[in-house]
Amino acid sequence: MSRRVPLVPTVLVGLAVAVMIALGIWQIGRAHQKEAALDAWRANLHLPLTAYPRQNPTDQSYMFRRLAAQCLRVVDWQVIGGRARSGETGWRHIAYCATGAEGPGLVVDMGVSVRPDGKTDWQGGPVTGRATHEPDNSSLMARVQGKASPLRLMIVADEPAPGLLASAPPDPSSVPNNHRSYAVQWFLFATIALVIYALALRKRWRGEAREG
Repeated sequence: MSRRVPLVPTVLVGLAVAVMIALGIWQIGRAHQKEAALDAWRANLHLPLTAYPRQNPTDQSYMFRRLAAQCLRVVDWQVIGGRARSGETGWRHIAYCATGAEGPGLVVDMGVSVRPDGKTDWQGGPVTGRATHEPDNSSLMARVQGKASPLRLMIVADEPAPGLLASAPPDPSSVPNNHRSYAVQWFLFATIALVIYALALRKRWRGEAREG
């Protein structure tokens, strides 16, 4: 008795496995890209101070490099959880600054307060510090759909604002690179799907043999 392979289920399983393998390969490509970026960012730690890229504030090639900028005036504050250079946990005070009549402005982490109601009267001035990304205030749905705006560079100030502790400087070692593990997961899912389908076919064929 010939063993018949059902067409539609086989095609569906084959397509699903192909998609999972493609996702695994894509994650490997993403891992190579992230590794190259991390190498460049680690090199930035040893580069000299340079000006904040006002014309392209989302340029990731400046990540973790020491930047200098001028905050003409603070137009808004954001307070989020953070950690001080000394290791204490608290609340980071993020200043959104005007740098001219137009443009996207400047984002600066001016330091950490130990108390949630801590404040500073800093109104602006020259700042220097290492670059990282600004806080991501976009919604989860916007990020999933790829509609979130690119994150600007944020300077983590070397010298904190009056009344604050200096924030812990950003470090490339804190940037996760999980793409290879994601690739392994997708390849594993593809393998499991094939094994489960093979077992299902085997059970089907045994049933047909008994009936025959």
